[in-house]
Amino acid sequence: MTTSLKTAALALAAGLFTALPFAASAQTAPKTVDPAVVDAYIKSTFGHSSPEWLARIEPDETLKTCNRFHNEVPSAEADAIVKRELARVVYPADGKFLGDWKAGRKIADNGRGGQFSDKPGTISGGNCYACHQLEKAEVSFGTLGPSLTNYGKDRKYAPDEIKTTFTKIYNSQAVVACSNMPRFGANKVLDEQQIKDLLALLFDPESPVNK
Repeated sequence: MTTSLKTAALALAAGLFTALPFAASAQTAPKTVDPAVVDAYIKSTFGHSSPEWLARIEPDETLKTCNRFHNEVPSAEADAIVKRELARVVYPADGKFLGDWKAGRKIADNGRGGQFSDKPGTISGGNCYACHQLEKAEVSFGTLGPSLTNYGKDRKYAPDEIKTTFTKIYNSQAVVACSNMPRFGANKVLDEQQIKDLLALLFDPESPVNK
């Protein structure tokens, strides 16, 4: 190959390699999507649903804030969310937080409720295993949330820890802004007794969670 051809080939190769990062960047650059378009699409997919279902897909002030910041909310916004959501928590009037851990175990394992396929009167469960490990013997569980094994034991069954956990199950946003955990009590997925039973599953020394 002549010197001039070699020079041309090297120049072409250099140009290609220089352009590659820009080409890859252009192909992978994120596209901005108008939130209004997304909202309109979601609503259209539920167009023939009951008013109850249509109300469920309408984000409240907290979810709108979390969506706007992609869950990475500034500290001032996070504080506002926690304050607002904490005001929605209703603690047991009798001052008792622990129910029956055996009932709580069934609630944790129940993934029904709040679905189109549910029959009227279906009792909702917590579906806790979808995100957490609760018992060491359990082999099928989700990992979106932390393991809850030895939950009560690790917290020395302290009353303040029990109350904090009630708060988190009732309304997770009252503890951690933009939490992925459902707001079970605030959104009436679980009633007070069910939450008490789940607390017993987590804090009763006889519960398999603490064995």
